[in-house]
Amino acid sequence: MPHSTLEGSLEEPTGSYALPRGLIVLLSAAAAVVALAGMRAAAGILGPVFLALMLTVTASPLSDWLRRRGAPAWAAVTATVATTYFIVIALAAAVAVSVSQLVTLLPTYANQFDDLRSDLSAALGRLGADPKAIEDALSGVDPGTILDAAGWLLGGVAGALSDALFLLALLLFMGLDAGRYPARLLSAARQRPQIVAALRSFAHGTRQYLLVSTIFGLIVAVIDTLVLWGLGVPLPLLWGLLAFITNYIPNVGFIIGLVPPALLGLLEGGPQLMLIVIALYCVINVVIQSIIQPKFVGDAVGLSTTLSFLSLVFWAFVIGPLGALLAIPLSLLLKAMLIDIDPTSQWISGLISGGPTPEELEEQEEPPKAAPSEAAQSEAAQSEAAQSEAAPPERKQERADPLPTDASS
Repeated sequence: MPHSTLEGSLEEPTGSYALPRGLIVLLSAAAAVVALAGMRAAAGILGPVFLALMLTVTASPLSDWLRRRGAPAWAAVTATVATTYFIVIALAAAVAVSVSQLVTLLPTYANQFDDLRSDLSAALGRLGADPKAIEDALSGVDPGTILDAAGWLLGGVAGALSDALFLLALLLFMGLDAGRYPARLLSAARQRPQIVAALRSFAHGTRQYLLVSTIFGLIVAVIDTLVLWGLGVPLPLLWGLLAFITNYIPNVGFIIGLVPPALLGLLEGGPQLMLIVIALYCVINVVIQSIIQPKFVGDAVGLSTTLSFLSLVFWAFVIGPLGALLAIPLSLLLKAMLIDIDPTSQWISGLISGGPTPEELEEQEEPPKAAPSEAAQSEAAQSEAAQSEAAPPERKQERADPLPTDASS
């Protein structure tokens, strides 16, 4: 073998890693743990920042629409900031009133809950359970502990809204920057088109998800409020607000919104009223949230069902109740910053996406080729026969003559 060929064969392949790939994965995981610990420690700051970011992203098209209609820049920015302020103030007022009503109502059901706990203990005792073990298990259970799911969620939202000065300042500054952001994106797209495309995809998906979730959340809240009011369940407006808020929580939001009114139905009217509340809630929410709403959301989220649930667990662990509400938009932001900006990582999007693959989309776009009917085949045969009759005599003779054979054979 020539010396040059041997040297060429000993050269390292192009694009080889300076470190083993397994070590790179371990270092990346360690960096992710450190970043996770830092985000968890700064949850009190990150929660309002993420909330302000999502509200600004959702309301920013209003500024663009006003400027296209000839409104001055200051008026468009003012309208955007005023819209976000209205949303925050209205939500804060509704949560504050609802929490105060809940705190006032709970003590009135202490006697009913004690009777219910005694009946449950007696029923389990008749089934052979240890009475002392039952008493120990039920001793710490009261309406407040069972309503902790609603209290945890409403308390987290109230906590994020309580730091009003910080949140309103964030909304003001982000609203001012949002007016100039489209021009900055156009400038950055000349050098980094992939990054700009990823940010635009995140903004579009977040707007579509939040707007559709808001519209259907209002529909569910109104229907649930009217149903609970008709059944005589206390605080129907509070549980309607809870149904609206939990509509943003993927997978398990419906369950969180169902438990408190079902429990109050049990305390107010017994097991029959509780079962009626559960049945009506299931029918309303399954039809609207599981059948109708996904058709409008479409592929805006681009996350599989499993990943949506894991994102809920992850963000709720990192920044608390507000992370559960913003789990999908925050996951879209993380996907845009880690996957969509890198062309070599596009294959990961296909693995985590909940929509159809590009091959399936192509198959859906291409119309199926219909097989020719018998009439069409008959017309084709008649056409060939007519062409054969109209052919010159020489060509007819060529067709009639047999193939030439070898004389030696």
